[in-house]
Amino acid sequence: MTTALPRRTTSRIPVLLVLCAATLAISLATTSINVALPSLALDLRADNRELQWIVDAYNLLFATFVLAFGSLSDRYGRKGALILGLTIFGGGAISASFADTSTQLIAWQAVMGLGAAFVYPTTLSILSNVFTERNEKAKAIGIWGATTGVGVACGPILGGWLLEHFWWGSVFLALAAGAAIAIAVSAAVVTTSRDPSTPRIDIGGLVLSVLAVGTLVFTVIEAPEHGWASATTLGGFALAAALLLALVLWERKQTDPMIDVQLFTNMRFTAASASVTFAYFALFGFIFLISQYFQLVRGFGPLETGLKFIPVALSIAIGSVLGTIVAVRLGNKLVVTVGLLLFTSAFLWISTLSESTTYLEIALQMIPLGLGLGLTSAPATEAIMGAVPLEKAGIGSGMNDATREVGGTLGVAIIGSVYASLYASSLSSSGTAQNLPGEVRSAVEESVGAAVIASGQLREAGDSAAAQTVSTLANTAFLDGLTAGSYVAAGVTAVGAMVAAVFLPSKPKH
Repeated sequence: MTTALPRRTTSRIPVLLVLCAATLAISLATTSINVALPSLALDLRADNRELQWIVDAYNLLFATFVLAFGSLSDRYGRKGALILGLTIFGGGAISASFADTSTQLIAWQAVMGLGAAFVYPTTLSILSNVFTERNEKAKAIGIWGATTGVGVACGPILGGWLLEHFWWGSVFLALAAGAAIAIAVSAAVVTTSRDPSTPRIDIGGLVLSVLAVGTLVFTVIEAPEHGWASATTLGGFALAAALLLALVLWERKQTDPMIDVQLFTNMRFTAASASVTFAYFALFGFIFLISQYFQLVRGFGPLETGLKFIPVALSIAIGSVLGTIVAVRLGNKLVVTVGLLLFTSAFLWISTLSESTTYLEIALQMIPLGLGLGLTSAPATEAIMGAVPLEKAGIGSGMNDATREVGGTLGVAIIGSVYASLYASSLSSSGTAQNLPGEVRSAVEESVGAAVIASGQLREAGDSAAAQTVSTLANTAFLDGLTAGSYVAAGVTAVGAMVAAVFLPSKPKH
């Protein structure tokens, strides 16, 4: 039996606030770790590959299980799934705060991602069952989307403030505290709901979806290490494609499939999902690089770095709320296309960053970026959720979240790979770099974080000239990589704008 959810507006507002609070905790975890990357590079002696895995372990488990867990929440109750996910997430965060090696931190980040895979789709599916009329649902999703975007953008602010006053583990303890509060309030306010038909579990669909998405994301993460054209990478993509095909064929034969593959014939669902992927590809890649730019190239402290993300956080909030309202009136096609074009213009501007760029200019660059995300993500999410029946809201939300996480992971992997390649090639072509002592040159070639350490050691040893040479070489190489990564992000969002303009319907077809 399905327990009726509250229908009066006054009783629905607390539920929306609780769902936004849970979403905020998960979103903060997505990017708060980025501002701690320089500290981790120093304290845990983590290299570029380990830093990337510290970020991507969370995304890997999140993306791998979000479809399966969204489906399970439909069948067995969304409130229970929400509380279970927050408990796993909070426990992983507490353990992560006491990690003393990069390997341990990567493992606990994975546990947190597993918990997030329960939480995130559940919040959106509960929201869709509470707000059933399109205008009200669009506004609620706009607020939910604003919370998501603000959480992603404010993660560096939270991380920066805590790093300024405590140690990097305090970031995880704060996330655990947020999860504990969300658990307590969810238990008191949220009423459970589930698919009234309670179909049997599609075990084959669950297993195949986990294997397919997990293989795809893992291959993307590892591609920069093995090479994008290597046999290992191509084999991983081939296996992922085979598993996805097997999933489609399996689901078409099931009476009660986990995923109704016919949804993908609805361009409102498919084009909107693609738009979310394009948007988060660009956003995650941007945050991965800009956090290091602020701290390692410009020398800003963690808190100062976090505060510099305020313009993008405010812009995301405004774009998300306005985007869904305008999309109901003017259509999703126009709003999402404009959002992705704003993204493109922002990255073309960001590609001009240098060591002397004023913060005012950087803040102005963040405004079209934030507006672009808000105008893309929230209206696209509204389109996705409007294309699935209410009783299947969990799987619809899971699909929205899976595309977001796959896009974000691709962004970190591909933009990070392009950056690393340009960073290395810039140093290898520098005659000055070749004249450095062997140990110093190896440190500079490893990462810009390692170059900062080497420069500091040279300065402490009294060799200020060599220290300045190392800093200049590393900063120049980093900016070469950032410029190339920005061009990649701009190209991807431009393609996304074309896809939305051609394939995304303006209005739902009833």
